[in-house]
Amino acid sequence: MFKIVHAEFIAPGIKRFVIEAPRIARKQQPGQFLIVRIYEEGERIPLTIERSDPKLGTVNIVVQSLGKTTHLLNTLETGDSILDVVGPLGKPSQIEKFGTVVVMGGGVGTAMAYPTAAALKRAGNHVLSIVGARNKDLVILENEMRAISDALMITTDDGSYCEKGFVTDKLRELIESGTPIDLVLAVGPIPMMKAVAEVTRAANIRTVVSLNPIMIDGTGMCGGCRVLVGGKSKFACVDGPEFEAHEVNFEVLVQRNAMYRDAERRSLEEYRHAEAISQQLARPLIAASVRKGVGK
Repeated sequence: MFKIVHAEFIAPGIKRFVIEAPRIARKQQPGQFLIVRIYEEGERIPLTIERSDPKLGTVNIVVQSLGKTTHLLNTLETGDSILDVVGPLGKPSQIEKFGTVVVMGGGVGTAMAYPTAAALKRAGNHVLSIVGARNKDLVILENEMRAISDALMITTDDGSYCEKGFVTDKLRELIESGTPIDLVLAVGPIPMMKAVAEVTRAANIRTVVSLNPIMIDGTGMCGGCRVLVGGKSKFACVDGPEFEAHEVNFEVLVQRNAMYRDAERRSLEEYRHAEAISQQLARPLIAASVRKGVGK
């Protein structure tokens, strides 16, 4: 059982959890992730560690409500507990002094990029950060990213905050202005990471992406997170999650992530139907069932 020390929404549908996990906090390095299961019959889902505090023995995760499990997870509050938290998993980010590094976060990918950006800054790099979101309300970790960046650029798809456009637009501007760039790190939705890779491929700039394929056990045994990198099969959970972007076959990644889309959609629809019924009855059946399962 892993107690939730603090939980709060930081944007619509996006919640930050601070979880008691002292052994994980002592070992965690930037770029690594957790796998959580919130109740006995629940699925296991991977979540990147936003930050850890070894002294307090806590780790932070940022969760966006997308599927059934993330919706359920985001019903939990301060004082509740999560049944299983396994980690840290995956290879840590490569941290060294590269020179000028552009760190790009799309949506919740900003939470995944943040710890690596902070570590790159501590290593003596000149860090330029580009954060993108669909609209102003979904921009997250702005203050945190600004604190560890030499410059922070923010874009929104609809232009409701800062500059209208995509993160790739700002990246192109930097490249066309002649800004020397030694490394690009991109974390976000697959289309965003693919677009970044195409921009930097043309400019011959080394680019690293953090992949998010379907994952179950996090140890390489199930094979669910298989990705094609440099023409060879890799497992994101043990060989990654970070890979050289120009070697990633994004088409295969998209296909594999779509394999269970219909089942995921049905599961979410069933959850929302049950949630609507519970609200009509003025009884929090869903949250109560999660907490009951967590308490087993």
